[in-house]
Amino acid sequence: MLLALIKKEFLALIRDVHGLAALFLMPAIFIIIMSLALKDVYSPSTKALPYAVENRDSGQLADNFLAEWKKRHGSPQANSASWKDEVRGGKLSYVLVIEKDFSRELAAAHPGSGKQLRLIAEPGLESSAFAANNAELIMIANELRARALLAAARMSQRSSQRPLRSGAPDESVPVSALAMIDTERLSAGSRPTAVQQNVPAWLVFGMFFVVASLANLFIQERQCGALTRLASLGVPTSVMIWSKALPYLAINGLQAALMLAVGVWLMPLLGGDALSLAGIHWGALMLVLLAVSMAAIGLALALASLVRTHAQASALGPIVNILMAAIGGVMVPKFIMPEVMQRLAEFSPMNWGLEGMLAVLLRGSDMTGVLIPAAKLTGFATIMIIIAVVFFRRRAS
Repeated sequence: MLLALIKKEFLALIRDVHGLAALFLMPAIFIIIMSLALKDVYSPSTKALPYAVENRDSGQLADNFLAEWKKRHGSPQANSASWKDEVRGGKLSYVLVIEKDFSRELAAAHPGSGKQLRLIAEPGLESSAFAANNAELIMIANELRARALLAAARMSQRSSQRPLRSGAPDESVPVSALAMIDTERLSAGSRPTAVQQNVPAWLVFGMFFVVASLANLFIQERQCGALTRLASLGVPTSVMIWSKALPYLAINGLQAALMLAVGVWLMPLLGGDALSLAGIHWGALMLVLLAVSMAAIGLALALASLVRTHAQASALGPIVNILMAAIGGVMVPKFIMPEVMQRLAEFSPMNWGLEGMLAVLLRGSDMTGVLIPAAKLTGFATIMIIIAVVFFRRRAS
């Protein structure tokens, strides 16, 4: 019985040419357009990035450096012993590590070769923000070094009564602090690009777009009496629910394969950056995709059981999708939103799916790294399916 109903759903889907076009072509077109349009313009404000500091130096120059950094970037978050995990997971954008000899080496005429100032960034930190922070590190450190060398030269001039030429340190003394600074990301993966943002974003959006298609098919069956006849024949509600859910699980799987293929193979041919899948945890990716699909289908079933007309289904489904996409970081990346909107984004199921995808594709997360977004999506799907079952029984009776 279940197989026969699934076959019926697939036949109805195949006949809905416009619905299939919306499910497959729409997200692919969005990926291409948005990735090419935003290829070089992702420039998040570095002032709003959450960061922490590990200061191992008690010297004055270390304090001066941190005071200047706070003026430019705000106060750091409380440091913890697990800051590497927080950076790797994206909770912190970066951590500044000041080594114990930073002040001494910065003021030395000839500093050693060791790195005394490190910026350790999360894998998903946008390239321009990473480069901007690196440039600021060098600029502030060089300024502090020049002041320290100038002060030392003046003290030396007073003690020896030699005139200080042009009020500057000795020209033989290197002023640049570049050799003391190191920057790195906690991942071997490539830096994020517009493609790496837009492929998972519009993939999640496309998977949720099954709402309109499923709702219209549900209303069509209800209006022609198919649901009532199935109920009169004793078909359990759970069987009717699964007969609709399983075909769309397959549709979402095909969507995911197509969107990832667009990012990997088509975007480089069009002049964009390629999406790299090398080294990702495929089990974690499958878990996120399954959770997103279940959440999308659960929402679709709930809305389908609530609406009464094709007009309602055609209007309500897209409106809900667009609102979740706008809030959840699909249309506008979360990292460039103001803080209030970033907090609001955390309530969007699309954001849960997007964060899970980014955790796998950008941060190299394994199964443990995607459990939280997958659990949120599964919980949302469960609630939606319960709503669908309750109203499904009423509509089918």
